[in-house]
Amino acid sequence: MVQQALEHGDLFSRRCILVNGPVIVGAGPSGLAVGAGLKKQGVPFVILDRANCIASLWQNKTYDRLKLHLPKQFCQLPFFPFPPNFPEYPSKYQFIEYLESYAKKFELSPRFNESVQSAKYDETCGLWRVRTILNDSEVEYICRWLVVASGENAEKMVPNFEGLEEFGGHVMHACDYRSGEAYEGKKVLVVGCGNSGMEVSLDLCHHNAFPSMVVRSSVHVLPREISGKSTFELASSLMKWLPVTIVDKILLILARCTLGNLEKYGIKRPSMGPIELKNTHGKTPVLDIGALQKIKTKKIQIVQGIKKFSRGCVELVNGENLEIDSVILATGYCSNVPSWLKESDLFSKDGMPTASFPDGWKGKSGLYAVGFTRRGLSGASFDAVRVSQDIAKVWNQETNSKTNHYVTISCDRRCIK
Repeated sequence: MVQQALEHGDLFSRRCILVNGPVIVGAGPSGLAVGAGLKKQGVPFVILDRANCIASLWQNKTYDRLKLHLPKQFCQLPFFPFPPNFPEYPSKYQFIEYLESYAKKFELSPRFNESVQSAKYDETCGLWRVRTILNDSEVEYICRWLVVASGENAEKMVPNFEGLEEFGGHVMHACDYRSGEAYEGKKVLVVGCGNSGMEVSLDLCHHNAFPSMVVRSSVHVLPREISGKSTFELASSLMKWLPVTIVDKILLILARCTLGNLEKYGIKRPSMGPIELKNTHGKTPVLDIGALQKIKTKKIQIVQGIKKFSRGCVELVNGENLEIDSVILATGYCSNVPSWLKESDLFSKDGMPTASFPDGWKGKSGLYAVGFTRRGLSGASFDAVRVSQDIAKVWNQETNSKTNHYVTISCDRRCIK
């Protein structure tokens, strides 16, 4: 039996549910992968998610033209490959279909519309107390293990710009952008030059808009493929034999030969190589799928950083003024873990593990992290397998011992597992 509900009128201020296994926070790819691993080993669990569906970031906060940036073999979850008829770079709709098939195959049934308010380890009873809100009612889950799988991209980041409230035009974050259809003939300022900023700008071009993209800092732009081979796959192969610095130099030489000198178009490369920068600071290189050609032909204008906005206009740091109709903020996302997890050892103040990959998956007192490796779906899958195996090892040992555990939860509460 996965959980036991404890309810007793006046004695309890909230519904209390004892989970005979871990609570997993997040029903995205990371949470599903952990659930599949636990299911295969017979460990009961509960998956909680604040949204109304699995993979809500993919389903509700991505643009229509999005495809996986890496070949599908680097994006599949454990124990379940992509269908052979899927293309090398599946669309977001195909990826969602794959995730729904994954959940069905492993009989994963997350509890949706349940927002975690806090999670705290109770030293007195040696268990985690996870408090959620469901339909305006508070629920408390009591569990031995807590798996944080809410991801690196749980909340959008919206910078403060002087005068933006006076701009008067349409302003949205890229998470709300679906298509450039409504922007035909419009002058659009895209703030941010990562993969989202590049692809939104490209999509705007395809819908006959006039995008200007803000490139405030240096960024690595690499071809998605080199001589028909995935750049990521090439880098992964080279990393087996060569140090990161050498692989970075090879990638930059190949990128220069393929894409040319990008500085004359206003795109400067960082001093640190693309892989080292990704591993050290989590800054992902842009994999070009056509935006650079639009930049070279000036269909996407590159502009400098923003100084301030005014009515229908933006002033740049170099003093240039641009008349614009709309602003799309491709300014990224961040973790929301610090807002609800009352713990400071495994996670830092920015909501990422304090230890770098591959050591940031396990904390103290049964706490785990999955999906925070800055290595995409392959990194999440790697950690999901380790976490499920680690929990299953202890759970099976204790189950096989056939020992009854009586744990006092708090005053006047007694849960039996």
